[in-house]
Amino acid sequence: MPIPEPLFSVSPKERWAVCHCRPRCEKKLAALLHSEKMVHFLPQIENVRRYGRHERRSLLPLFPGYLFARIDPDLRSRMFRQDLLARIIPVADETLLLRQLVDVKKVVDAGVEVLRYDQVARGARVKVISGPLFGVEGRVEDVTSPRGIIVSVDVLQRGLLITLPVVQLEVIL
Repeated sequence: MPIPEPLFSVSPKERWAVCHCRPRCEKKLAALLHSEKMVHFLPQIENVRRYGRHERRSLLPLFPGYLFARIDPDLRSRMFRQDLLARIIPVADETLLLRQLVDVKKVVDAGVEVLRYDQVARGARVKVISGPLFGVEGRVEDVTSPRGIIVSVDVLQRGLLITLPVVQLEVIL
């Protein structure tokens, strides 16, 4: 669903928030919010899968597990009634969020090829979530020129630099 216009006209009670959905419930929550006439934004990208000579097109959330909504505190409990929502994350700087959402909307509307990029800080502890190194833990080497992660052997004060794509990594909190 597109960001409603005008985007910046918010009633005094309503606040923008990030809705963290249960797994694969983003579209269902968006439908619920639409039926409740609550302003929301779920950016989606087209995914094409090929099975031999057949291809299947579908829309996938650009940010899996999340959608953005303008929430009236009096209606907040309605959002939790169908068990689609895990939590609501308040937004400290709504102006910045709205500016970024407008940029995301422009990118999605332009139809350009989009790759998700998880921002990871230098030194962040990560775990490999796929591939032959599944389960290996390490630290991010350098995000400005990402070459991989460092798997350390602290007692020897040595490390191994392993080149991996960011999509195979999960940040450990």
